[in-house]
Amino acid sequence: MSTGKPKDGDLPVVSVPEKSKPPRPPATAVSNALVEYTPVGFKEEEEDLEVKLRRIIDNVPVRVSNTSGSSAGSGSGDFHQYRQMRRKEQDRLARMEVDYQKRKELAEFTMRREERLKAAEERTAKKRLKRQKKRQRKKEKKSKSNTGEQQEQKEGSSDEGDSDNDEEAT
Repeated sequence: MSTGKPKDGDLPVVSVPEKSKPPRPPATAVSNALVEYTPVGFKEEEEDLEVKLRRIIDNVPVRVSNTSGSSAGSGSGDFHQYRQMRRKEQDRLARMEVDYQKRKELAEFTMRREERLKAAEERTAKKRLKRQKKRQRKKEKKSKSNTGEQQEQKEGSSDEGDSDNDEEAT
């Protein structure tokens, strides 16, 4: 029993003054977070993302369904609840896997399609260049033959004209 007087081995209980907490910055929105996070030195775009993330976290309620009771032991319905929760989780994971596979296949398809389009464009450009060269050669050949004919006609007409002049001169 204690008499109220401390003995040699007993230590007296003394209250310690509380340390003052550091001042917190004014919060724009009330947060339920355990640790308050304030971004420091972010770029404007990252700041916008931080604001959006905070808004989502603040506005989306956290729902926990089918929680177990706090009493020890499990009741007769707990196994059924467990099976139901497990089935829902398995379904969710299966949907996520299917969605991932769809996105993966779509990305692969898009990549293959882009490669095919690029190859087709290269083939088209090569054939277009070939056609243009062929047209150019044909034009050059035609213009050469035309200039050759014109020169022959000039020479022929000048020869004929000279012969006329020769006849008149005699």
